[in-house]
Amino acid sequence: MPEKKRVAVLFGGHSSEYGVSLQSAASVLEEIDRERFVPISIGISRQGDWYLYEGPIQAIREDAWQRGVGCAPVAFSPSRGGPALLSLEDGTPRGIAVDAAFPVLHGKDGEDGTVQGLFALVGVPVVGCGVLASALCMDKARAHKLVQAEGIRVPRSFSHQRPYCVREIVQEADGLGYPLFVKPVRSGSSYGVSRVETAQDLLPAVERAFAHDDTVLLEEAIPGREVGCAVLGNGALTLGEVDEIELQGGFFDFSEKYTLKTARIHVPARISASAADRVKAVAARVYRILACQGFARVDLFYTPEGEIVFHEVNTIPGFTGHSRFPRMMQAAGWSLKQVLTAAIDLALGGGAGCGEV
Repeated sequence: MPEKKRVAVLFGGHSSEYGVSLQSAASVLEEIDRERFVPISIGISRQGDWYLYEGPIQAIREDAWQRGVGCAPVAFSPSRGGPALLSLEDGTPRGIAVDAAFPVLHGKDGEDGTVQGLFALVGVPVVGCGVLASALCMDKARAHKLVQAEGIRVPRSFSHQRPYCVREIVQEADGLGYPLFVKPVRSGSSYGVSRVETAQDLLPAVERAFAHDDTVLLEEAIPGREVGCAVLGNGALTLGEVDEIELQGGFFDFSEKYTLKTARIHVPARISASAADRVKAVAARVYRILACQGFARVDLFYTPEGEIVFHEVNTIPGFTGHSRFPRMMQAAGWSLKQVLTAAIDLALGGGAGCGEV
């Protein structure tokens, strides 16, 4: 039997999405195929400290993983001549050999290419998107420009940094029309995002967005359905079923994403089979335009006129019980365990692709 590959599963992180990462990582650790892989749990505290965690998975889900035994400080070694990770338990460095790194980190300092670059430096394959795609997809403004250059429609938008001109922002908002969205350029899980209904609410929304990033985006609201498509692969791609977010009001903010109090997720989306095929085709194009690898979730709008508009790409989608990516793949016949195995194999060089397009 082939030797099991050791996979560092990173969770937590110095990010506003720390809590989401814990839930996703717990699901990954529960579903990873332990007959083929040895997961090495690497927890990153809210302060950014790294630890080797060898305790129960449930403690990760409950954010109690740092409180008990089985938690030792870890340092990263930038040398290619030895192990990438060093356990510092009892003050004595001990190498931790890993064959691949699986960042289950959401938001800044995890999903934006920083961690991916760290492991690329020492030659450790990363499960999922690499440095370029991670950085591009995290930056909504630049991702939109690249996708638009390839002939795919994106929402009209304007970006601003401090200090900003109030008159200019007000004029741009008037040109976009209300309602519109104000969002941080580099943030996830809808942190700092506001749906602005009137000019009176515009500047407070801008300030809320600036609390999460140094660049803010004013973006037109696209009428119609918000749909998404899970994508898996490097060369040939496997596509999940298209899903659709149904909202009772407002927008798909952080609370709705992780509680679904009023929102509903329809898998498959309530659109025709031909429309779903078109959504999948655009999702695959966007995935390739932005140099994605491994897996990602491509979010789009489907307008009443049947036009498909690019929204954003989530390079490390959630793996929680409410998460869209695993549900889309499940509807296409893939269990979470199968998805994780395929993604790790892709990182380890087990094939150029796994699928259909």
